[in-house]
Order: sequence, then structure tokens, then C-alpha cells
Amino acid sequence: MMPADPDTDAERLREAMAKNLAEDGFLTDPGWRAAVETVPRHRFVPGFYLPADEHDEQGLTVWEPVTTETDYGRWLAAAYSDTTLITQFDGDEPDWKNPRVRHGGAPTSSSTLPSLVVRMWADADVREGHTVLEIGTGTGCSTALACERLGSADVTSIEVDPHRLEQAADALYSCGYTPTLAVADDLYGYWPEAPFDRIVAACSFRAVPPALLGQARPGRKILLTLSGWLYGYARVLLTVGEDDIAEGQLLGGTVSFMSARTHAAPAFGNPAHWAAGLPQTGRAARHSPERITAASKEAFHLRFLAQCAVPDVQMTTVGEVVHLVDVVSGSAAALIPVEGWWDVRESGPVRVWERIERVLSAYDEAGRPGPETFTLHVHDGGQHLRHPHLPDLPLPRP
Repeated sequence: MMPADPDTDAERLREAMAKNLAEDGFLTDPGWRAAVETVPRHRFVPGFYLPADEHDEQGLTVWEPVTTETDYGRWLAAAYSDTTLITQFDGDEPDWKNPRVRHGGAPTSSSTLPSLVVRMWADADVREGHTVLEIGTGTGCSTALACERLGSADVTSIEVDPHRLEQAADALYSCGYTPTLAVADDLYGYWPEAPFDRIVAACSFRAVPPALLGQARPGRKILLTLSGWLYGYARVLLTVGEDDIAEGQLLGGTVSFMSARTHAAPAFGNPAHWAAGLPQTGRAARHSPERITAASKEAFHLRFLAQCAVPDVQMTTVGEVVHLVDVVSGSAAALIPVEGWWDVRESGPVRVWERIERVLSAYDEAGRPGPETFTLHVHDGGQHLRHPHLPDLPLPRP
């Protein structure tokens, strides 16, 4: 039987979460710690999905719905754990009155893990007196933290999904927070409330949206995550200058966010159809695909650098064969494992793996520099990732 007052049950769990985040170094600022200790996260996540321990027979992730009615204890404990809670798949809102187990699917909305939320606000150097635009309201929990710290009058949050925003607004208002909320496309910010001192995005973009540069006061900052169709990620903190010019540094860490919906990767069809057009013979690869697929911080970083070289390429593995597909140019490549080496076969106007290999070789020759040594320059309509010992890497046109 569900206890009558989850707000009371949540107090101890919320204090414990704040203490753990502080001990782990995520809550060094007393203002943000006070916000975490105050905002009732459970009010923003009445239902969510958690992954089961094992995949199904097709290898898909099994997502189990968790609500106050299905498992009160698990629901409340998860709400105050440092975990991302998935609230929507494939843009379809679940029926939380009759939730069902899901098999696979692409998450399209969530309540981001608390350590990342406070890290984002701290990395953007958000302080009292700042006006803030949050891109991606989601459940509204991170919005509530900003309101608690800054005051609702200085917080604007936009969300592309009207149903998501309606639910977030209900939760925010019930907790006494009254930020400016609007249904708006992530790429275009929100001009009616501009300019802002800080813009913080809880989604990722293929390149910096130009509209955001015009909505930040000169000298102020934009924190966002860059990603692409290879699912390489990099966070960047930009300082905005005059005339839509901005420069910033990449930040470390393996942080990823869902793509802005208009920047999501297109479907590319059947890999076998693309492979049918490849030559029957190839060459020995100079670099293994594991350089960009391994579960390591370096591979996470290299995947983003490789993505800059081939921004329209997607990757999938079928069996042991790695397929790379470019739906824009019609190019393709496959890396086939042979005893002790990889056989590369490529077709189309873009030699996909050859471009990636050039980046990997240059990276090695430069001494394998970390993400913090790269800068992003936005000027004259172009965007380039730069390093003193590497060729410039352009980002796709926004």
C-alpha cells in the first residue's frame, strides 16, 4: 500500500542524495547544494522507465515502467538516485495509468541524472543575478533547480514537445516555481526574452545554432553539447563576442545528450543494400575501428574528432562487420575483420574510412591531445575545431 505522504518520505532521500553529490565533488557551491536539498525531484517524475538486467532474445534493452502505483519503493529510491530516468521513447508519450514494458526504442525525453544537471549549471558559471535560457525543459526538474537558485523571474525554459512542457509546467507550478516557459524549437532559442547572460542546452546539436549567438549578451556564455550522426559528443563553453562571433574551449568528460529533434540522424536503410555496392577486394586498414568504438574516454573523444571529418556518416555493426554509410553523398565503407587485421572496402565520392584514418594518424602524431586542448571558433558563418598541432576540423553548416 502506498504511503499517504511521499513528500515526507522523500526528505531523507533528498538529503542523502545531496550529501553524496557533495562528497563526490559535484556540489561544491553552497547555493546549488541548497537547491538540490530543496527541489522535490519525485514531483517531476511520476512515471519513468528503468532498464532490466538482461536484454530480450533479439538483444534489445528491456525497459520496465516504474510508477508510484507499480512499485512505490523502487520509484522513490530511483527518483533520488544519481540516475537518468527515461520518460519518453520515439516521441510517444506513455500511458502512465496503464504502462507497459518496452523492448528497445530511442529515448526522446528524460530527467537527467542530478550530478550532470548541477555540473552543467556550474560549468556555465551560472550565478545570482544572471538571466538564463534553458534549452530542453524535459520533466522540469533542472528548471526547478535554476529557479530555486536564481529566482523564477530570471529563468526561461523552452521545450519542443508541447505535451512534455505541459507536464513540466504543472509540476513546476505545483512546487511554486513560475519561470517563463514556451514551446519552441531548440535551434532558435527564444527571442522574446533575449538577451540572456547564460544559455544552457540539455540537448545536443550538430553545430552551434546561429540564433543562440544573437540571444546571448556580448561577453556572456553558452554551454552546449555538440554531437552528430556517429554519436560522438563534445561539450563546449563559448564566450560570445560581437557580430555572431564566439570562441570557446571543449570540456572534458564523457557527457552525452539526446539530439535536438531536427538534428537527429536520418534512417539509412539496410546495411546489406549499401554493402552490395562495395568492391570485392579492399585494402588493409591503417587503424582499427575499435579506435572509435571502444568503451574508453579516448575513444569517446576520437569518435567526435572522426565525426568532424565525416559529418554525414553513420555507423552500425552487423555480426563482426562495421558498416559506415553516408546518406548525403551516397558513399559507404565496410571494415571486415581478418586474422590480425581489418579489410577496408569503400565506394562513392567520399572515402569515408580513409578520411577518418587521416584524423586518427594526425591525432597520434600530435601526441594524442585531450579534449581540453581543443578550441571552437565560430565566425563568418563557419565553425571550426582547432588545435595548434592538428589541421582545422570544420563542423557541419548549421
